[in-house]
Amino acid sequence: MVVNISTQTPWVPHFSSTIVRERNRFRVNLVSAVPSTASSRLNIRHYIIEHDLLPNLSDSQQKQNKKQAELEEEEEEERLTEMGINQQQIDQVRKPRFLCLHGFRTSGEILKKQVVGKWPESVVNKIDLVFVDAPFPAEGKSDVEGIFDPPYYEWFQFDKEFTEYRNFDECLAYIEDCMLNQGPFDGLLGFSQGAILSAALPGLQAKGVALTKVPKIKFLIIIGGAKFRSPTITDNAYSSRIECPSVHFLGETDFLKKHGTTLLEDFVDPVVIHHPRGHTIPRFDEKGLEMMHNFLEKIQLMITLSSSHGQEVEEKEGEENQQEIHI
Repeated sequence: MVVNISTQTPWVPHFSSTIVRERNRFRVNLVSAVPSTASSRLNIRHYIIEHDLLPNLSDSQQKQNKKQAELEEEEEEERLTEMGINQQQIDQVRKPRFLCLHGFRTSGEILKKQVVGKWPESVVNKIDLVFVDAPFPAEGKSDVEGIFDPPYYEWFQFDKEFTEYRNFDECLAYIEDCMLNQGPFDGLLGFSQGAILSAALPGLQAKGVALTKVPKIKFLIIIGGAKFRSPTITDNAYSSRIECPSVHFLGETDFLKKHGTTLLEDFVDPVVIHHPRGHTIPRFDEKGLEMMHNFLEKIQLMITLSSSHGQEVEEKEGEENQQEIHI
């Protein structure tokens, strides 16, 4: 089963932080109040003002807050202009697309319910999420029986020491097929067994032993992750530090917390979001939500700049082709 979560609303850089500031300042959920048709920052601001979404503040307070919002927008426009990004590019840019790998003996549908059910729209609406089932039916009892309905799946099988794996190559080939058929993808989101896989795949891809037919993995979202232990995998997966931007969720009572902490050492600049829960998809507190927003803004800006560069290359090639025709 494949579950595709995608919205048509264009992503606007720095919109989330502006809305979060407004939400925290006025204690209203402007994200849910503003329709998808208000796609640009100016349209969003005008919609908020015209529909009186601000609470009952004094006239002077409202004027001061509106003026501050306008100044922030002007500063953001200047920042993007300095980077060579115009409003048309911002409105047309696509959102980061993630292939989502669920936990051991669960399913893509279960992971979808966990992520979309717990994470706010200000997060899930900024990324395209594609949830797939693992290739193998569960060979034993699932820990989520009685909580989520079957069927349940697993990505590969392993021994008690987690040092020997069965059907691992078949698993890698299956993920590559998913990426070919459902992609292209910018990154991976993984939970538990899916997180262990997701964290190892960039290194395996760089070594040419996995995902050789698909674009490079650029971003990672790791929830309750850990490292493989078999030298046949670790020698390739973690031979050099992983440079792609990544965000890691570590639960205070998660039985994999120690292993997830060790995994951080293999990443160049990981973003770490701590939460008080165990081995689960966590909800965000205020600090974690801000960190996630910042991470998403960073990777969206990278995609925007990459798309802008690609358009410039295409335009240059088109001009060169026209010159050849005239010659």
